[in-house]
Amino acid sequence: MMRTSHFRTLLAGAALATLASPAFALDGADLMAKLNATYATSGVSISSTNVGVDGSTVTLEGAELTATGSDAPVKLGTITMDGVEEDGDGGYTIETVSFEDINVTEKETTVTAEDLAITGVSIPGEVVAGTLESLMMYESASSGPVSVSANGKEVFSMSGMEANMTRMDDDAGLEFNATMSDLKADLTSVEDPKAKETLDKLALHSLEGKVSMSGSWELASGKLTVDEYAFDFKDIGRLNLSLAFSGYTLDFLKSMQETLKAAESNPNKEEANAAMGMSMMGLVQQLTFNNASISFEDASITKKLLDYAGGEQGVTGDQMAQSLKGLVPLMIAQLNMPDLQNQISAAVNTYLDDPKSIRISAEPKEPVPFPMIMGAAMGAPQTIPQVLGVSVTANQ
Repeated sequence: MMRTSHFRTLLAGAALATLASPAFALDGADLMAKLNATYATSGVSISSTNVGVDGSTVTLEGAELTATGSDAPVKLGTITMDGVEEDGDGGYTIETVSFEDINVTEKETTVTAEDLAITGVSIPGEVVAGTLESLMMYESASSGPVSVSANGKEVFSMSGMEANMTRMDDDAGLEFNATMSDLKADLTSVEDPKAKETLDKLALHSLEGKVSMSGSWELASGKLTVDEYAFDFKDIGRLNLSLAFSGYTLDFLKSMQETLKAAESNPNKEEANAAMGMSMMGLVQQLTFNNASISFEDASITKKLLDYAGGEQGVTGDQMAQSLKGLVPLMIAQLNMPDLQNQISAAVNTYLDDPKSIRISAEPKEPVPFPMIMGAAMGAPQTIPQVLGVSVTANQ
C-alpha cells in the first residue's frame, strides 16, 4: 500500500511539473522589451526577426542595432544567449551572449572578426532612473582575432580585445578597463609617394603595439574619469591621455539623446543642425572640468624624426634640435602667456637634449565649470593657463 501511494505521489508530482513547465519557460518577448528599456538610456535599440527559446538559451535571428541619429541600423545577424535565467525581480541574467563571426568584403577590403562575446550580463526588471538599474550591465566583453585585408594583403590585425566592467560599492558607479592586444599594421601598403618616402627614411614599415584604457564613472556627480588611454607602439613610444570631468549624469545623457532625436525628426537639416548646436552648447555648460593630461614616452622615434627633418633642411638631427630650441619661444610668444612660454621652452630644451618623456597637464586647484572656461577663452585667453592650472614638464 505504501509503495503504491508513494508511486502515485511521484506520478502526481511529475504531472504537475509537466503542466506547470510552460509557466516557467523563458519569455523571449519580455526579455527583448526589458533589454530595449535599458538600451534606451544609451540611445540605442535592438530588433530581431525572430526570438527563439530553447531551455535556458535564447536566440535572436536577424538582429539589428539602431542608434539615435544613425542613418541605418547595424546588422548583427544571429545572437545566441546562453544561461538565461529570471532573477526574481522580473529581470534576467545571462551567462554568455555570443555573436556571429564577421566576414565582410566591400570592394577590395575584407574585415574579419572571431569569437565575439559578452559575459555576465544582467538586465533589470524595471528601469529605475538615476541608478545602475537603468542600464544593461555586463562583466566582460571580448573578441578573438580581428583582421583587415586590402587587395588580398593583410594591412591590420589584432589578437583580441577585452573590456571589463565592475560595480562600485553600493552601486555608486562603475569602474572599467579595456585592452586591444597585439595590434599590427602594415605600412608598406601606403600609396602616397611622399608619405611612403617619409616612412622609408624613418625605417617605419610596420606598427606593433597595444591600446589600453581604464577609468571610472560616479553616478551622483556624473564624474567621468579616464585614468589611462594609452597607445603603446614598438620603436615609437607611448602616448597616454587622461581626463576627468563632472556633470556627465544619466540626466545629462537623457537630455543629449532627446536633442539628437529632435534633430533627427526635423526634416529641415540646416535648421536641425543649428538647433542641435545650440542645445549641445547649453548641455556642455552643465559640465565641470577636473583635470587632464597628455604625455609621451619616447622609444626612439624622436631622434629619427629629427634626423629626417634635418635631412630635409640639409642639416644633422642635432643641428635640427638646436634650431627648434630657438624657434619654439618665438612661436609661442604670440600667445602672450609668459609663464607658460617659459615652461614650454624649458621642457622642449630638456626633451630635445635627451628625449625621454614630455607631459602637458591641466590640474586646477578646484574644479572649473565649463562656462568659466568658455568665458576666459572668449574674453581673456591669456588667462587660460592660470584658470586650468596648465604645466609642461619633460623627463620627469
